[in-house]
Amino acid sequence: MQVICLDLEGVLVPEIWIKFAEKTGIEALKATTRDIPDYDELMQQRLRILDEHNLDLAAIQEVIATLEPMPGAKEFLEGLREKYQVIILSDTFYEFSKPLMKQLAWPTIFCHRLEIDDNGRVANYVLRQKDPKRQSVKALKSLNYTVFAAGDSYNDTTMLEEADAGFLFRSPQNVIDEFPQYDVTTEYTELAGFFDKAALTFE
Repeated sequence: MQVICLDLEGVLVPEIWIKFAEKTGIEALKATTRDIPDYDELMQQRLRILDEHNLDLAAIQEVIATLEPMPGAKEFLEGLREKYQVIILSDTFYEFSKPLMKQLAWPTIFCHRLEIDDNGRVANYVLRQKDPKRQSVKALKSLNYTVFAAGDSYNDTTMLEEADAGFLFRSPQNVIDEFPQYDVTTEYTELAGFFDKAALTFE
């Protein structure tokens, strides 16, 4: 009984906020959890920038509608789902993720939600729970699942720590340097091999 937990942005799909920053030309929106470990600090910065530039949810969703999964991501995910249960644990929002989940054949995703005001502006964000990736892995383990995980950013490291085996995928060098205990890869085939090797260990 093995479950794989994957991060979404940077692992299966492009970083949404970076693509939105490129579209709008707002350099500060390129900051992600690869750069700022404190998620609340990062989101408050994003909300402030959206407000300053009068950018609403529709403007972000317009950019998301142009995005596609990373090359090979859909096939990688399909291959995993033939052998394992797979859950995506993401710090994105349901208001962002739907078109991307459709392209990935509707995998299960646990993420957060946004509060939208009457004018369509992003008023706030609501976390599913505190430290949600770690807590999700803990919950799965309490159900007697063996859990393997992979992510790329600071906000994934508690998930990797809690999992029975964790791996970094296409991480920036600063994350790799700070968390040398995790094997690193940039290729889906190698990451799939990491999971298969871990699965044999925990049979």
